[in-house]
Amino acid sequence: MNKKSSFKTSVLGMQGNLLSFALKLTLNKEDARDLVQDTTLKALNNEEKYLENTNFKGWMLTIMRNIFINNYRKASRENTVVDSTEDCYHLNLSQDSGLESPDGAFTVNEISSIIATFPADYREPFSLHVAGYKYEEIAEKLSMPLGTVKSRIFFTRKRLREILKDYR
Repeated sequence: MNKKSSFKTSVLGMQGNLLSFALKLTLNKEDARDLVQDTTLKALNNEEKYLENTNFKGWMLTIMRNIFINNYRKASRENTVVDSTEDCYHLNLSQDSGLESPDGAFTVNEISSIIATFPADYREPFSLHVAGYKYEEIAEKLSMPLGTVKSRIFFTRKRLREILKDYR
């Protein structure tokens, strides 16, 4: 058996392992199959880059992981909205519920009034987080340790879930 057919046999022998790993990454059977196909194709097209006496399984799984990450980043970029309108009109629109109904507005007002009842130590970090600030920025702005900011936001979310459990 020559070197080229041995490589192809090794690639085909990895299909089960690739599918298992792809399912863990994508959590979707169809997406996993697509990822296995992309990985197999990329491996076959880059056979000359594989160095003998290297971990073949590791090489294949690295290819798959990189394809998955690149696809995820590409999808994230495609879903990014760039607002070039004057005064950032589109970014300032309320996008909480996706539905422009009185019920949605009522829910937002009700949630806001519940948050207003929380102690300031919890309300302020949570409000800044909802406004889009990063944990580090909140910690700096409120002169708090980063861990404190994270735990207060976590506990505020947890408390909101308990209070608003009927809205699920």
